[in-house]
Amino acid sequence: MLAFMDRPIDVLIVGGGPGGLFMAARLAERGVRTVVCEEHATVGDPVHCTGVLSADSFPRFDLPNDATLNQLSTVRFLSPGGIPVDYTTPTPLATVIDRPVFDRALADRAIAAGADIRAGARVSALETDAAGAHALVGGATLHARLAVLACGASYKFQRRFGFGLPTTYLQTAQRELPARHPGDVELCFGQDVAPGGFAWAVPVLRPEGSFVRVGVMASRNIRCCYERMLNQVADRWGVTDRHLSPRVKILPLGAVGRTYGDRMLAIGDAAGLVKPTTGGGIHYSILSAALAADVAVSALAADRLDAETLSAYERAWRAELADEFEAQQALREVATSLSDRAIDSFFELAHTDGIMPIVRATARFNEHGPLIRALFKHPPARRILFRAMMA
Repeated sequence: MLAFMDRPIDVLIVGGGPGGLFMAARLAERGVRTVVCEEHATVGDPVHCTGVLSADSFPRFDLPNDATLNQLSTVRFLSPGGIPVDYTTPTPLATVIDRPVFDRALADRAIAAGADIRAGARVSALETDAAGAHALVGGATLHARLAVLACGASYKFQRRFGFGLPTTYLQTAQRELPARHPGDVELCFGQDVAPGGFAWAVPVLRPEGSFVRVGVMASRNIRCCYERMLNQVADRWGVTDRHLSPRVKILPLGAVGRTYGDRMLAIGDAAGLVKPTTGGGIHYSILSAALAADVAVSALAADRLDAETLSAYERAWRAELADEFEAQQALREVATSLSDRAIDSFFELAHTDGIMPIVRATARFNEHGPLIRALFKHPPARRILFRAMMA
């Protein structure tokens, strides 16, 4: 390790999640000397997300299929009053993945391309100057020309370098449990089960048996909300091992104020680039990693790693995502003000007034903007949404 440090590297990536690993492979494939420092002892563990990825993401980014467990085509939405709305797509809309297997496959690709992946290597301090980026890793200092923050929802370094913080935070709780009778995806809404968010049950089909990922995203009382959702689905799904505690974490929603600086970039969750509607982050993490890699390669080749040059990265992701984030944030602001009664009214409307054709025509797993804008233009839906805003 020390011998390698004597040879300056091009890029240090802080964090070995999907975004950091994908970027490492992209850089190494182009001859960029890259080191990834992952604080946990094993890449992919612990699991931090629901592990549902758009079917479109795989061909777009040439992602490994080895981690695919099962595909999803049907989802049932449930209002606070129990009003169901079912939605089925003719082809699979999303894929359930085994996150540890997925992350390790990305790590293997990066290593094969020439990147150095170091697990159990926590970056405890990070500084930049005219000579480069300097990271304290264990008892040694690692020097790089450029540092990339891919450290998930941890914002120590973002604060340190004046990048700012995400605009909103929620909490999530999730656990994968054995389930004898797995059903279709269920998404539940309401102040009782998920204030400010929603709860979910996602079927997981492994070679050794069937499971369910039960989780909730909420603004408060996260453990109580998880228990309510678990109790709601446990008997129907045949859930066992109910006593196991969920994994609880903070979920950032909304991009940080700035995602670049002198010799510094931030991607994925570390940049707050997650869906404001659902909190999903894998697709946007990989997308931002791809854009950051392109900018980094050009900047390194020109030996121009100042903030002005690296700002091309933020312009790139904003050009692709800003309109989408704006639409999703607008819906989130309205949705969080809806009472349970208003949510029930919206679900009733889905059964009577042409909303489902709009959904079928505009719904996309990674792009919610077209559906959101269509709903805001739909007179009956708009009346419900804007009535809540004026309440």
